[in-house]
Amino acid sequence: MTHPDEEYSHMKALKRHNDMLGFVADAQYGVPTKCPCGGGIIPEVSPCNKFPNDFDTQPGRRYFTCKNFENNGLHFRTPWVFAIQDEVTKLVDRVKEMAEEIDRLKAQLYQLHRP
Repeated sequence: MTHPDEEYSHMKALKRHNDMLGFVADAQYGVPTKCPCGGGIIPEVSPCNKFPNDFDTQPGRRYFTCKNFENNGLHFRTPWVFAIQDEVTKLVDRVKEMAEEIDRLKAQLYQLHRP
């Protein structure tokens, strides 16, 4: 039987690990600037097929990858296409918000100068 302090420290370590997995999952939106582990992000090009007949891992496929990448779920390796698509969607939403704000400000300005 293990000591209660050992069980508690093991439980806390598992909780930290699960929290980090959640942070990584929540942070994967758009072009990453930094990995949750603290490592920088480097642009990378896939040199060869990872799996035969897999179109997602063909040579030349681009990724944003953590410098300290290990395939344990705690580091970023985001396909370039998905990251750029997220960024474009974010920019389109921002432009729509700005257009609505301009329309609202035009209406306010029109009401101020109305005779």
